Amino acid sequence: MPETYRTSIGVSTLDSIRLLGKDLPHELMGEVSFSDLAFWLVALRRPTQGESRMFGAVLVALADHGLTPTVLAARLTLTSAPESIQGAMAAGILGGGSRFLGVVEDAARFLAEGLRADEPHAEVARALVQRHPRIPGLGHPVHKDGDPRTPVIYALAEETGTLGPHLRLLRAVAAAHSELTGRKLPINGAGSCGAALADLGFDPGIIRGFALVARAAGLLGQIAEEIRDPIGLRLYDAVDRHAQYVDPR
Repeated sequence: MPETYRTSIGVSTLDSIRLLGKDLPHELMGEVSFSDLAFWLVALRRPTQGESRMFGAVLVALADHGLTPTVLAARLTLTSAPESIQGAMAAGILGGGSRFLGVVEDAARFLAEGLRADEPHAEVARALVQRHPRIPGLGHPVHKDGDPRTPVIYALAEETGTLGPHLRLLRAVAAAHSELTGRKLPINGAGSCGAALADLGFDPGIIRGFALVARAAGLLGQIAEEIRDPIGLRLYDAVDRHAQYVDPR
């Protein structure tokens, strides 16, 4: 008997394409938004109306944040290889790590650790702050007085009924950190988005993938702008002109 390979995602035949058990052309196209489909593909269930709004807001929040290192990597790759849009996209995606984009996953993992303790959030938050010198989800290099995305995430979570233990604990951690250290670090957008995705039921191990899906759209916009109004060569020239050789000895 030939070996079989199981999948619950999609399958195509000579005259049909099925995705998630649905006829893709007739039951999904024009009926399901891309963000709902992304949720459905991972959760294997369609989001509720409230979950759909929250999830869509998170994707929008993570789509672009200006000329970040991941964007510069994409633009400079396109400068070097203008025939390779896939290379430029990949270069930007590969930079989604512990400082940019990866914080959504780090925050979710950090909060999941705290939620394993069966104690009030205030006590768990204080213990987490005392145990971890660096708190993923707190602080921002630009938005030092508060990330403008964060209050919107919390307000939407309240409005849509998706405010869960991860967002609540993150708020408690921010308060405990301020109390214990005397430094007021705002909850950043990546941290609140990671907590929101965890409250939607997603495992921390998959959450960074959603940040990358969102940022792919932003990268494509940046690449399109680089084609229309390029800055890559000017960036290279600026660095090249100011490079200072230092004797390795």
